[in-house]
Order: sequence, then C-alpha cells, then structure tokens
Amino acid sequence: MSKKVLVVDDEESIVTLLQYNLEQSGFEVLTAMDGQEGINKALSEAPDFVILDLMLPELDGIEVCKQLRQRKVNVPILMLTAKDDEFDKVLGLELGADDYMTKPFSPREVIARIKAILRRSQIQAEKAEQIDNDDGELLKLGGLQIYPDRYEAYFEENQLELTPKEFELLLYLAKHKGRVLTRDQLLSAVWNYDFAGDTRIVDVHISHLRDKIEVNTKKPVYIKTIRGLGYKLEEPKGE
Repeated sequence: MSKKVLVVDDEESIVTLLQYNLEQSGFEVLTAMDGQEGINKALSEAPDFVILDLMLPELDGIEVCKQLRQRKVNVPILMLTAKDDEFDKVLGLELGADDYMTKPFSPREVIARIKAILRRSQIQAEKAEQIDNDDGELLKLGGLQIYPDRYEAYFEENQLELTPKEFELLLYLAKHKGRVLTRDQLLSAVWNYDFAGDTRIVDVHISHLRDKIEVNTKKPVYIKTIRGLGYKLEEPKGE
C-alpha cells in the first residue's frame, strides 16, 4: 500500500510540483492551501507524512504543527520555510516538527528526505521488536518505562505524548544507557542522514524530552549533559 503524504502550502506552483513528483515516486498525495484546511485533512485523512509550509494563511505552520501534536497526530512533519531564520526552524522543531528544509529546494531532495525518515521509522520499529532484555519487551529506568514494539513510553505511570523522532531518540538513549553519546552519533543514529552538520536539532529534541521526563529540567537526573562530549541516559540514583 502506498504511503499517503499531505502537502500543506498556499503556493499553487509548489503544491503542483510536489504533488507531481510525489505521485511519480509512488506516493498518494493530499493537498491543503491553508493552515486550517491542513489540520482538518490531517485529522480526517490520516496521512503517513505531512509537508508543512511555515508561512500560511489562516494559521501559520508553527500553529498547525502545534495543534496537530496537541491532537495526537504524531506522524512525521517536514516543515518548509522560505526564511533562513534559525528562530523559526528551532521553534518548529520544539513544537514537534521532525525536520525542516529551506526554499528553494529540489523535489528530488524532498522525496529523498521523506523516504529516509519513513525508512528510519520502519527500521526502528523492526529493531524494536527484536530487542532482547530481562523484561522482554519492556525497557525500564527508574520511573521511565519504554515499550519498543508498541511505540509507547510512560513516566511515573503516565503515558508520554512523543513525536516519532522523540520516541526514537529516547529509545536509542535507553538502549545505550550509561554510555556517553555525541551529538553526531545521535544525529546519525536517529535521523539516519547528514543533517548538514546541524546538531542543534539534537539539542532541541533532548530539551523536549527533558520537559517530559525530568522533574527539574535544570537539574536532570535521567538525561545528563556531558560537557564537551554529548549526552547519556542513566538510571537515577536513590536518595
């Protein structure tokens, strides 16, 4: 079955270009010309992937991304921006986008990026099913519980609302608990392609995870920053 991609962009030429190239690559394509229509179609049509422009009428891409995540639409989101503005990119990632590209772009590059993200998600799911540990499918560290085959994680018995990339990052950290992982290692393992050396995406996702599993994000006990090296996930020590 072909994957369904929702393209949300108010520039008709870009929508036409993306739709043609995506369909030529075997994707089913849905389109929306403004933010509210994008939200409605994401909720009603259950796409496998969303391409979302930052500058949209009605609701901008940042707000659309925020609302989709709040409504538990956790499929990958690739955000398009015409601005080379670090604030917009980082804000989009903080609100739940998985990736971003700056216009102008090559349709071939967009399709390659989509396939890489979808392939990574599939590989991660398959690997998760094969994880062998003392608790079977369960990975447990302190109050944190991760079920790889169900793509679910809980903290203090409350289910965490995680984007696909947040879950993959948390799972990778948990599978390598106690080990210091550099930003480049995490970038390569979780995003599975060269993100133009932009390790800031790792920092943003680490920050987002800390917001969800740390009691005090200024004094984290699970995800530790190893200055000058990277991060490690460890089981909190008892009082």
